[in-house]
Amino acid sequence: MLTSIPCVDSLGGQERPELSTNQECWSMDFVADQLFDGRKFRCLTVVDNYSRQCPAILVGQSLKGKDVVAALEKLKQENNAVPKRIQVDNGSEFISKALDKWAYDNKVTLDFSRPGKPTDNAFIESFNGSFRDECLNTNWFLSLEDAKEKIEAWRQEYNHFRPHSSLGDITPEEWVKINIVKSEFSTFGQS
Repeated sequence: MLTSIPCVDSLGGQERPELSTNQECWSMDFVADQLFDGRKFRCLTVVDNYSRQCPAILVGQSLKGKDVVAALEKLKQENNAVPKRIQVDNGSEFISKALDKWAYDNKVTLDFSRPGKPTDNAFIESFNGSFRDECLNTNWFLSLEDAKEKIEAWRQEYNHFRPHSSLGDITPEEWVKINIVKSEFSTFGQS
Protein backbone atom coordinates (compact mmCIF):
# COMPACT_ATOMS: atom_id res chain seq x y z
CA MET A 1 0.00 0.00 0.00
CA LEU A 2 1.21 3.50 -0.77
CA THR A 3 1.66 5.84 2.11
CA SER A 4 0.28 9.29 1.84
CA ILE A 5 1.42 12.45 3.51
CA PRO A 6 -1.30 13.61 5.89
CA CYS A 7 -2.88 16.72 4.52
CA VAL A 8 -5.33 19.02 6.23
CA ASP A 9 -8.77 19.30 4.65
CA SER A 10 -9.37 22.92 3.68
CA LEU A 11 -12.91 22.98 5.04
CA GLY A 12 -12.92 21.03 8.27
CA GLY A 13 -9.32 21.23 9.45
CA GLN A 14 -9.17 17.43 9.56
CA GLU A 15 -6.58 15.15 8.02
CA ARG A 16 -7.54 13.67 4.69
CA PRO A 17 -8.08 9.92 4.91
CA GLU A 18 -5.33 7.59 3.71
CA LEU A 19 -6.15 6.13 0.31
CA SER A 20 -6.58 2.38 -0.09
CA THR A 21 -7.83 1.94 -3.67
CA ASN A 22 -8.34 3.77 -6.93
CA GLN A 23 -11.39 5.95 -7.59
CA GLU A 24 -11.35 7.17 -3.96
CA CYS A 25 -9.75 10.49 -4.74
CA TRP A 26 -8.82 12.27 -7.95
CA SER A 27 -7.01 15.56 -8.35
CA MET A 28 -7.61 18.10 -11.11
CA ASP A 29 -5.83 21.23 -12.25
CA PHE A 30 -5.13 23.33 -15.33
CA VAL A 31 -1.87 23.78 -17.22
CA ALA A 32 -1.41 26.47 -19.88
CA ASP A 33 0.77 26.41 -23.00
CA GLN A 34 0.74 27.80 -26.52
CA LEU A 35 0.83 26.75 -30.14
CA PHE A 36 3.79 27.58 -32.40
CA ASP A 37 2.07 30.82 -33.49
CA GLY A 38 1.52 32.06 -29.93
CA ARG A 39 -2.16 31.12 -29.59
CA LYS A 40 -2.73 29.91 -26.05
CA PHE A 41 -4.44 26.72 -24.96
CA ARG A 42 -5.15 25.02 -21.66
CA CYS A 43 -5.15 21.44 -20.43
CA LEU A 44 -7.39 20.05 -17.70
CA THR A 45 -5.34 17.32 -16.04
CA VAL A 46 -6.98 14.55 -13.99
CA VAL A 47 -5.02 12.09 -11.82
CA ASP A 48 -6.12 9.24 -9.56
CA ASN A 49 -4.20 9.92 -6.35
CA TYR A 50 -3.82 6.25 -5.39
CA SER A 51 -2.83 4.57 -8.66
CA ARG A 52 -1.25 7.70 -10.20
CA GLN A 53 -3.15 6.94 -13.40
CA CYS A 54 -4.11 9.86 -15.57
CA PRO A 55 -7.60 9.03 -16.86
CA ALA A 56 -7.83 12.18 -18.98
CA ILE A 57 -6.21 15.36 -20.20
CA LEU A 58 -8.72 17.70 -21.83
CA VAL A 59 -7.15 20.19 -24.27
CA GLY A 60 -8.93 23.36 -25.42
CA GLN A 61 -8.53 27.07 -25.95
CA SER A 62 -11.26 28.24 -23.60
CA LEU A 63 -12.13 25.67 -20.95
CA LYS A 64 -14.88 26.53 -18.48
CA GLY A 65 -16.77 24.81 -15.67
CA LYS A 66 -19.15 23.16 -18.15
CA ASP A 67 -16.13 21.65 -19.96
CA VAL A 68 -14.86 20.22 -16.66
CA VAL A 69 -18.30 18.68 -16.10
CA ALA A 70 -18.36 17.24 -19.64
CA ALA A 71 -14.92 15.65 -19.08
CA LEU A 72 -16.03 14.15 -15.75
CA GLU A 73 -19.26 12.90 -17.27
CA LYS A 74 -17.29 11.19 -20.07
CA LEU A 75 -14.99 9.55 -17.49
CA LYS A 76 -18.05 8.44 -15.50
CA GLN A 77 -19.47 6.74 -18.59
CA GLU A 78 -16.14 5.12 -19.51
CA ASN A 79 -15.41 3.83 -15.99
CA ASN A 80 -18.95 3.26 -14.76
CA ALA A 81 -17.78 5.04 -11.59
CA VAL A 82 -16.90 8.40 -10.11
CA PRO A 83 -14.41 9.15 -7.34
CA LYS A 84 -15.57 9.70 -3.79
CA ARG A 85 -13.59 12.96 -3.61
CA ILE A 86 -11.88 15.34 -6.05
CA GLN A 87 -9.10 17.69 -4.92
CA VAL A 88 -9.04 21.01 -6.76
CA ASP A 89 -7.83 24.56 -6.31
CA ASN A 90 -10.11 27.58 -6.13
CA GLY A 91 -10.03 28.41 -9.85
CA SER A 92 -13.22 29.73 -11.43
CA GLU A 93 -13.80 26.47 -13.34
CA PHE A 94 -13.75 24.49 -10.09
CA ILE A 95 -15.98 26.80 -8.07
CA SER A 96 -18.55 26.97 -10.88
CA LYS A 97 -22.21 26.18 -10.31
CA ALA A 98 -22.01 23.55 -13.07
CA LEU A 99 -19.29 21.54 -11.27
CA ASP A 100 -20.93 22.03 -7.88
CA LYS A 101 -24.22 20.62 -9.23
CA TRP A 102 -22.45 17.69 -10.93
CA ALA A 103 -20.62 16.85 -7.70
CA TYR A 104 -23.83 17.06 -5.67
CA ASP A 105 -25.76 14.91 -8.16
CA ASN A 106 -23.00 12.28 -8.14
CA LYS A 107 -22.29 12.39 -4.38
CA VAL A 108 -18.70 13.53 -4.96
CA THR A 109 -16.99 15.76 -2.41
CA LEU A 110 -15.06 18.68 -3.88
CA ASP A 111 -12.02 19.18 -1.65
CA PHE A 112 -10.63 22.67 -2.26
CA SER A 113 -7.01 23.58 -1.55
CA ARG A 114 -6.36 26.39 0.85
CA PRO A 115 -5.57 29.59 -1.07
CA GLY A 116 -1.85 29.86 -1.78
CA LYS A 117 -1.16 26.25 -0.69
CA PRO A 118 -0.40 24.17 -3.82
CA THR A 119 1.06 21.47 -1.54
CA ASP A 120 -2.54 20.69 -0.52
CA ASN A 121 -2.82 19.06 -3.95
CA ALA A 122 0.68 17.61 -4.25
CA PHE A 123 -0.22 14.72 -6.57
CA ILE A 124 -1.51 16.97 -9.34
CA GLU A 125 1.33 19.47 -8.88
CA SER A 126 3.87 16.65 -9.29
CA PHE A 127 1.99 15.26 -12.29
CA ASN A 128 1.79 18.69 -13.92
CA GLY A 129 5.56 19.14 -13.46
CA SER A 130 6.21 15.85 -15.27
CA PHE A 131 3.64 16.74 -17.93
CA ARG A 132 5.32 20.09 -18.57
CA ASP A 133 8.89 18.69 -18.55
CA GLU A 134 8.20 15.56 -20.60
CA CYS A 135 5.51 16.74 -23.00
CA LEU A 136 4.74 20.44 -23.21
CA ASN A 137 8.36 21.62 -23.14
CA THR A 138 9.53 18.97 -25.63
CA ASN A 139 6.88 19.41 -28.33
CA TRP A 140 6.15 22.04 -30.93
CA PHE A 141 2.38 22.21 -31.38
CA LEU A 142 1.29 23.21 -34.89
CA SER A 143 -2.45 23.27 -34.17
CA LEU A 144 -4.89 22.48 -31.39
CA GLU A 145 -5.52 19.09 -33.03
CA ASP A 146 -1.76 18.44 -33.13
CA ALA A 147 -1.54 19.34 -29.42
CA LYS A 148 -4.41 16.95 -28.59
CA GLU A 149 -2.73 14.09 -30.47
CA LYS A 150 0.73 14.60 -28.94
CA ILE A 151 -0.67 15.08 -25.43
CA GLU A 152 -2.81 11.94 -25.70
CA ALA A 153 0.23 9.95 -26.91
CA TRP A 154 2.18 11.21 -23.88
CA ARG A 155 -0.72 10.31 -21.53
CA GLN A 156 -0.80 6.77 -22.92
CA GLU A 157 2.97 6.45 -22.42
CA TYR A 158 2.67 7.86 -18.89
CA ASN A 159 -0.01 5.32 -17.91
CA HIS A 160 1.22 2.22 -19.77
CA PHE A 161 4.98 2.41 -20.38
CA ARG A 162 6.66 4.89 -18.03
CA PRO A 163 7.73 3.44 -14.65
CA HIS A 164 7.01 5.60 -11.60
CA SER A 165 9.35 5.63 -8.62
CA SER A 166 6.39 6.32 -6.30
CA LEU A 167 4.87 3.00 -7.46
CA GLY A 168 8.02 0.92 -6.98
CA ASP A 169 9.26 1.55 -10.52
CA ILE A 170 6.27 0.07 -12.31
CA THR A 171 3.68 1.78 -14.50
CA PRO A 172 0.26 2.88 -13.21
CA GLU A 173 -1.32 0.22 -15.43
CA GLU A 174 0.84 -2.49 -13.82
CA TRP A 175 0.10 -1.07 -10.36
CA VAL A 176 -3.64 -1.34 -10.96
CA LYS A 177 -3.35 -4.93 -12.22
CA ILE A 178 -1.35 -5.96 -9.14
CA ASN A 179 -3.00 -3.91 -6.38
CA ILE A 180 -6.51 -2.85 -7.26
CA VAL A 181 -9.79 -4.66 -7.02
CA LYS A 182 -12.98 -3.05 -8.25
CA SER A 183 -13.62 0.11 -6.25
CA GLU A 184 -16.06 -0.10 -3.37
CA PHE A 185 -16.37 3.66 -3.44
CA SER A 186 -18.14 4.14 -6.75
CA THR A 187 -21.19 6.31 -6.39
CA PHE A 188 -22.34 5.75 -9.96
CA GLY A 189 -25.95 4.66 -10.03
CA GLN A 190 -26.54 4.99 -6.30
CA SER A 191 -29.58 6.85 -5.10
